[in-house]
Amino acid sequence: MKFGKLIIILIIIAIPLIWWGFVQFNQTDRGLPPLHTEQVNMGDVSQRVIAHGSIQPVQTVVVGSQVSGIIEDIFVDFNSIVQRGDVIAQIDPSTFEAEVSSAQAELESAEAGLELARMQWERVQELRERQFIAPSETDQARATLQQAEAQVRVRRHALERAQRELDRTTIHSPTNGIVISRNIEVGQTVAASLSAPILFEIATDLSLMQIHANVSEADIGMVQEGHRVEFQVDAYRERVFIGDVIQVRNAPMMEDNVVHYETIIAVSNDERLLKPGMTAEVSVITEERENVLRVRNTALRARLPDTIRPPDAERNDDMNGQVYLLQDGNIVAQAVRTGLSDGVYTEIIEGLDEGDQLAVGLSLRTQDQEERRSLFSGNQAQY
Repeated sequence: MKFGKLIIILIIIAIPLIWWGFVQFNQTDRGLPPLHTEQVNMGDVSQRVIAHGSIQPVQTVVVGSQVSGIIEDIFVDFNSIVQRGDVIAQIDPSTFEAEVSSAQAELESAEAGLELARMQWERVQELRERQFIAPSETDQARATLQQAEAQVRVRRHALERAQRELDRTTIHSPTNGIVISRNIEVGQTVAASLSAPILFEIATDLSLMQIHANVSEADIGMVQEGHRVEFQVDAYRERVFIGDVIQVRNAPMMEDNVVHYETIIAVSNDERLLKPGMTAEVSVITEERENVLRVRNTALRARLPDTIRPPDAERNDDMNGQVYLLQDGNIVAQAVRTGLSDGVYTEIIEGLDEGDQLAVGLSLRTQDQEERRSLFSGNQAQY
């Protein structure tokens, strides 16, 4: 039994050794182990600032009520298209109509008093000319007339105020747009004693939207007006939308002990895909290179075993990087001059040519395994 267990242990140890020896025996490229490589190609490289924000209409008008009362009727709903001056809601006007009637009656009473005061003033003037009354009575008649005139003006203003309050029971749209929020129901009581209650929110134009993005203080120095922006929303993850930075606000915003600055991005929404309140993942393109020589950043951070790593290449002041170039089955250290990097690719200004193969590290798969994997992936694609 002990001898059998020993054989099993030796077999378990021998299998990896046999596999490693088989790989070493069948390896190509003049004794090099299987390597993971990257190819130098042409493409675009851009430097970006990543931020998050919410999509909002360019202009939103909040419609409130200046009077209190019971909502009698509502003429619009969510997504209703309205024009400036359209009636969108009606507050019960009965109380205000009664106030208008009372103010009208008080005005008529004041006008009657004014007419009496004028008649008395004319009569006093005639008697004074004949010196039948004392001057004090004339002064008294004049004062009575002036008081009557003032009382008429007061009552007329009271009527105008009551009529204005009655007019305010009819809620009109203050602008052209679309209703994006309705906060009232028929029969609901609105109280405007302290502040105007919010009844509706109207977006003036949803074909033009804005993203209010929060950019951290570490990145805000790179963001400027006019920079192109690419962003995505969760509703359309497969699509990239385009915008432009139109304003970088100077007011700081503290969030989780990190200072952010609000950046406004203009967005065209002709297809009406974007909706107010959506969260956007924003990439502000601060610098961009088109159709330049580039490599993946992994090639600039390659780590090779000491047994196959060549001596470092000689560098001058212009060369700020090093890669491992495959030439005729050998690995050669090559100094390069790099430019812009976007976190995935880095621009190569000098030191490499298009199509060069660069060693990144050891590969965990053999060539046969890679071929079988490619064949398996192709068969899956057919199905």
